[in-house]
Amino acid sequence: MSIQSLGVGSGLALDDLVNQLLEAERAPKTARLDASEEKIEAEISGLGQIKSKLSEFRDTVEELKTDRDLGGREPTITNPDEETEIFTADASNSALTGSYKIAVTQLASGSRIETADAASGGFTKSTDSVLSAGSGSLTFKVGSTGDSFSINVTAGMTLAELREAINKHDDNFGVNANIIDTGTAGGGAKLVFTSDITGAGNDLSIINDNDIAELDRLATTDSAETATYLTPVKTAENAKATIDGILVESDTNEFENTIQNVSFEAQEVSPLNASGDPIASTLKIGYDKEGLEEKIRKFVDDYNNIIDEIKKLTKYGESDLEDDGALAGDSLLRGIQTGLAGIVGDSVGASSLGGLFQLGIEIDSDGKMEIGTSDFGLGSGEERLEDALDDAFDEISALFTDETDGIAVRLYDFVDQYSSSSGLISLRERAAKDSREEIYDDRETLELRMMSYEQILRDKYLNLDQTVAQLNQTGSALLASLG
Repeated sequence: MSIQSLGVGSGLALDDLVNQLLEAERAPKTARLDASEEKIEAEISGLGQIKSKLSEFRDTVEELKTDRDLGGREPTITNPDEETEIFTADASNSALTGSYKIAVTQLASGSRIETADAASGGFTKSTDSVLSAGSGSLTFKVGSTGDSFSINVTAGMTLAELREAINKHDDNFGVNANIIDTGTAGGGAKLVFTSDITGAGNDLSIINDNDIAELDRLATTDSAETATYLTPVKTAENAKATIDGILVESDTNEFENTIQNVSFEAQEVSPLNASGDPIASTLKIGYDKEGLEEKIRKFVDDYNNIIDEIKKLTKYGESDLEDDGALAGDSLLRGIQTGLAGIVGDSVGASSLGGLFQLGIEIDSDGKMEIGTSDFGLGSGEERLEDALDDAFDEISALFTDETDGIAVRLYDFVDQYSSSSGLISLRERAAKDSREEIYDDRETLELRMMSYEQILRDKYLNLDQTVAQLNQTGSALLASLG
């Protein structure tokens, strides 16, 4: 067991000597481990950065390769009054381009039922009017839609209680009940039922299930649905519109495929001119050139972000004052850049455009994409892009999304083999982390060795300390005896 401090007996600085010897032994080994760990940490960080950028780019091309909007059609609506939106519209990618004059002449509506005036057997103006002395039920339904629910009417239930029971029923499919007090003795209080179910023939029915006479005041028919009591004061109606003068109808305000692959939803009735005729709005179906151009330019920017990241990580410092990139000269990243360039520069037989060059996209000397400025007798990059958007809109979609040749499809598959959780970069990351663990183990081993070496040194210099101490004592005794 080592003593706490060497040199006490001899007066020599043996503790300092041991510490210097330990540091001389430890320093070069620690420096090597530090350098190795720093390199591995830089590699792990660099791999994480490029993996993150590739994952972002993979998400971009995944969206691009499955984007149905690449061939999108853009509906443009011009209304007589800019402040009033008569209808909204959507068009699928297969919709034909064209222009249509559309006027909305009627909105779809549900039915409305009112109970009779008090003077005609209805209810008094008090909302506390009792409906029936007996118990029964009322069933609410609409035509053959299959929507229905029933309300239990208990003895002594009031008009207000019935209203609440209807409005709060879990199976209520769109029936609203309300009480209007006319303020007159003859009018009394009216219970009003409105239905959200629109379309001709979809009138609300209220069935007196138990044929209780007092409940006939609230019903449209008896249990057999043969008698007629209340009738709708407003029947359910279809929405109506004219398209280039042709009358069309829908049981809702949505007109789906009335124009093939185009749907529009009525919001307001069209205004009338001085002659009382509806003023039509104009619906134009064209290509969404602006939206597609934005996607193309974003694709170029995202690609360039990958190239910038690769160059930053793989660069060599141009002088001793400039550090190398974390993955300087790394073959894996060079392979990624080469593979990306090969795909974007390749031809695509599925599209008449042939490749990205016809979209105005060129590869510059740094390996990055740009909308080129050079003119090879085909116009500048901006001109080629504009021509493609005008004349080959659907071919642009094939250029990116074709299942075999599509650039976005091939880029996704290529990037995924590197950026996925089981991809090549993840394998490199795991190997680097294993190497880092080995360095941690080497540090522990070094510390154990240094502890053992320290003990050896202390044991060695303890003997020296004791020997010198004994010599000092002997010398002192001799001097004392001679003195």
